[in-house]
Amino acid sequence: MFKMIDSLVLVAAVFSFLLSVYLWFSGQKDEGVYVGLWVPSILAFGCYVKISFTRGMK
Repeated sequence: MFKMIDSLVLVAAVFSFLLSVYLWFSGQKDEGVYVGLWVPSILAFGCYVKISFTRGMK
């Protein structure tokens, strides 16, 4: 089911989310929003990599 790349992408997205929440509540709101914008980018990159590998294996 989950391959190593899937796990790495998921861990990176969760870490980015938690870092953004920490920054937000520690008073660094602009930095928290900036880091929070990484989450969908990381997940989109993971989807791209998965599709690329899937199409390359056919």
